[in-house]
Amino acid sequence: MKKANNYHKNDMLPEYDFKGKKGVRGKYAKSLKQGYSIHVTNEDGTFTVKQFVLRENSVVLDPNVRVYFPDSESVNRALRSLIKLIPEKSGRYVAQKKARYTAK
Repeated sequence: MKKANNYHKNDMLPEYDFKGKKGVRGKYAKSLKQGYSIHVTNEDGTFTVKQFVLRENSVVLDPNVRVYFPDSESVNRALRSLIKLIPEKSGRYVAQKKARYTAK
């Protein structure tokens, strides 16, 4: 006969008590914008350092959005279709902006 499983739905140990604690939104956003480096340990024991810096005008997509827009081409296509839905205003400024967003 099998023993009954005594685990509850919440099987975290008591030392992992997060009551009264909140996560901080955007805690690492500033450092991400400034760039970051990764230290990779190679099989031969040496280290490789890779630097990552976000390019100007880059946008970080949330994972649930990234499912629908896997690359920059799909994001740009969707945004251009939304731009077409925006009602036009008169003026030279809008004409300059519109020329900037045409497909290349």
